[in-house]
Amino acid sequence: MTTVVVVGSGIAGLTAALHAAENGCRVTVVTKGALSDTNTRWAQGGVAAVTDPSDTVASHANDTMTAGAGLNDPAAVNVLVGEGPRRIAELVARGVAFDRAADGDFARGLEAAHAVARVLHAGGDATGAEIQAALGMAVRSAGIVVREHALLRDLVLRNGRVVGVELDGGERLDTDAVILATGGAGQLYAHTTNPAGATGDGIAAALRAGAAVADLEFVQFHPTALAVGAAFLVSEAVRGEGATLVDDAGRRFCFDAHPDGELAPRDVVARANARAMAAQGGRPVRLDATALGPERLGERFPTIDAAVRERGLDWAREPIPVTPAAHYLMGGVVTDLVGQTTVPGLYAVGETARTGVHGANRLASNSLLEGAVFGARAGDAVASGGVWPTGAVSPGTGVSPATGGVSRPTGDAERADANGRAAGAPATGDAPAFSRAALQQLMWAEAGLVRDAAGLARAAGVLAAWSAESAPRSIEDENLLLVATHVVAAARARTVSVGAHFRSDAPDAATSTVLTRAGAAASGAPSPDAAGSPVADAVASGALSPDPVRSPVTGALASGAHSTPDAAGPPVADALPDAARAVAPAFTPAPEEALAC
Repeated sequence: MTTVVVVGSGIAGLTAALHAAENGCRVTVVTKGALSDTNTRWAQGGVAAVTDPSDTVASHANDTMTAGAGLNDPAAVNVLVGEGPRRIAELVARGVAFDRAADGDFARGLEAAHAVARVLHAGGDATGAEIQAALGMAVRSAGIVVREHALLRDLVLRNGRVVGVELDGGERLDTDAVILATGGAGQLYAHTTNPAGATGDGIAAALRAGAAVADLEFVQFHPTALAVGAAFLVSEAVRGEGATLVDDAGRRFCFDAHPDGELAPRDVVARANARAMAAQGGRPVRLDATALGPERLGERFPTIDAAVRERGLDWAREPIPVTPAAHYLMGGVVTDLVGQTTVPGLYAVGETARTGVHGANRLASNSLLEGAVFGARAGDAVASGGVWPTGAVSPGTGVSPATGGVSRPTGDAERADANGRAAGAPATGDAPAFSRAALQQLMWAEAGLVRDAAGLARAAGVLAAWSAESAPRSIEDENLLLVATHVVAAARARTVSVGAHFRSDAPDAATSTVLTRAGAAASGAPSPDAAGSPVADAVASGALSPDPVRSPVTGALASGAHSTPDAAGPPVADALPDAARAVAPAFTPAPEEALAC
């Protein structure tokens, strides 16, 4: 029997664990907090998926690639949107009660950069909590071993293959495969919507094992976190319902930056907020939801409503102060379409992984979908053993080929050396004393919403100085320092602005290269869903095909088991409402269906 250790307990990790167990694997879930202490639990906005016959997977794919500035991997996008309906059905079958309209169909919300209303919610703005509870119960019921309050220290390698994990305290769990699902690294920044546990543990461990990483420069900053009290995200869905952003003068400033105003892609809105704040002395901008009224706000957004009122604010009567905050990491550990990394025996899913789905900027509500889709694929794939090409591991991982051992950073991944110093970045002699707060402030100031060469060079120098120190640090602080070094190295290497990576010393490159719906209508140009769109171009080139299982790591088709992820899972079509059942076959769209808009 194949043994699997899943590190992390959000939607991606628990979905992977369930699929692996349903395929006959013996699974252990390791999580550093309680089972429910995850980013997933805090997700408010919902899950984007095609569940309405009037919607198309091509439209969802085009919105995804438009938000990603065309840097998405079209094959990964095809998988995401094509398999999305089945994963929604699976979540329903596992007990997630998505909100329904009066006719019993899904209640669908509109969020920024989506062409149509396709975002599903549960419990109003408690979607993540509902999903976390349902999957947690399913994992417990399946008899999967759960190890709570167990922090990953490192991966264990033997002869270049991952064969286990080492936990804090020295305990070692031997296994046939490890699936990393530890989430992102929001704690790199002074302001973040992420919980305290988002310290990049999986990415750091993968780096030390020699795994390839990519796109770490693409950090998404959510435009609207409450600027009063502890950081708390105010969902994009609030703006989708009609709330607006205003400055001290009451002016809606987002249209200065983009014709879609408050519904522009997140990076655009976040920078518009930052500019407006700078123009008024750093004071927060305000989110005006007063037009929605107290009943609608309380019914549709009960979690946010409670958080706002706990802070002594009444958002039904007056606009509330908000600020941008680090929210989501588009890059991560490079994987193929079934979660395999460049290190044999190691998989990565969810925010830990870089599947290529998000490109330079994630489309709203695609993160939970990615966790469900690629978590299922990894769980199915791990049962078949996985086939890695010879020499997949980066040279010089520092592991004895004879005896194996815990991974140590001695490779050249993402242009950083064994000590985490970025290549060409001399240590700064006047670096401040290391602390997590100092690291977070450095990253916020120099590698945050707006970057330039001088600031990134300063950040690289300070990080190099800290990395060279021998002072003891916690595992989480070591992980943050390593990931920060790679984020800065990647940001320095990408000298143009694109998506969430904005450099003030390359302003012209930041101009949008894709048409918005509003912009297209105003100019008389074709809409983004017409020929010439990212999706149409990808289909025309052959990059966006109906075949979702070709592996860029192995260069070959994955086994047939990967194409039937529901074989051991719950019934899917029966879990869908009547209107959505009709689009379930979009799981593997034919070329002509992919083009139907």
